[in-house]
Order: sequence, then C-alpha cells, then structure tokens
Amino acid sequence: MYTISDATSADLDACQAIYAHWVATGTGSFELDAPDLAEIVRRHAEVVGRGLPWLVAVDAQGRILGYAYANWFRPRLAYRFAAETSIYVAPDQHGRGLGRALLQELLTRCEAAGIRQALALIGDSANAGSIGVHASLGFEHAGVLKASGWKFDRWLDVVIMQKALGPGADRDPS
Repeated sequence: MYTISDATSADLDACQAIYAHWVATGTGSFELDAPDLAEIVRRHAEVVGRGLPWLVAVDAQGRILGYAYANWFRPRLAYRFAAETSIYVAPDQHGRGLGRALLQELLTRCEAAGIRQALALIGDSANAGSIGVHASLGFEHAGVLKASGWKFDRWLDVVIMQKALGPGADRDPS
C-alpha cells in the first residue's frame, strides 16, 4: 500500500535515484546523463514555483516508489495553461498500477491549478506501457516526432498524446 502526496525536499534524493536508473537503462527519457541532485532540486523548485504539482508515492515504510510532476510545455508564458506530464516509478514497481495512480492524481491537481491541456511526450514509440497508461486515462494520440532522438545507438520516436482538462479550449482561461 502507498500514499500519494506532494514531494518535499527530503524526497528528492529518491526521485533522483529513480530517474537516474531510467536515464541509464530506458528510452522514456532522452537525457543521456542523469542529472545530479542539485539539478533535480532546481527542477522541483521550478515546478512548484509555477504552482504545479510534483507528487511522490510512498509506501508504509517511507520508501519512495515513484513520482510524477507537470511543468509548462514550453517556457514561454503563452504555454502556462499547457503542461507536460512526467511519471517515473521504481524498477520493481512496474505493472502494479502505480504509474496510473500517480498520473490520475497529477491530472486532478493540474486541473485544480488551471491547466487546460495535459501533454505527454513519450520517448520511444515502442513504450507500450506508458502509451497504454496515458490512453487509459483519456489521452489521445496527437502525433509522432519520428526519429527525433538518438540513444543507445538507435533512432527513437516521440509519441505525443494530449488530454483536455476542465473546460479545455471551450472557454478562455480568465
């Protein structure tokens, strides 16, 4: 069993370790070198400074099982109502529904924060798990950036998925 809550600075070591594993072994992130803790702290501060969620799933023993956050799709102010989602779970937690639970709570918090469009830029078109989790929560396929990343000596696509939150584009955000 686990709880999902806002990440604190004490949680960021574990977030960095989870992410470092996936940078080194997976194609979900196109980073080639894992960022250090100072960079994760900076990223966390940027996300929460924008009023956006950074969540952790914690088990009864206090172990961080995974994390999720949303940040503006691009840094320009016009993108402030479109957030890109990111979810990473510990390697031993795959296939247990944790990623879906984190994403569901992330979407709830994004909508409460005024986000109108949730975007997923999924590294590797063969990443069926991530594509499936997003589709199960109502994300729709929005496109593919073919061969846009080079990692592990091969070209990788980026699958773009999108979900409207709240009134989406039906009303202005004011």
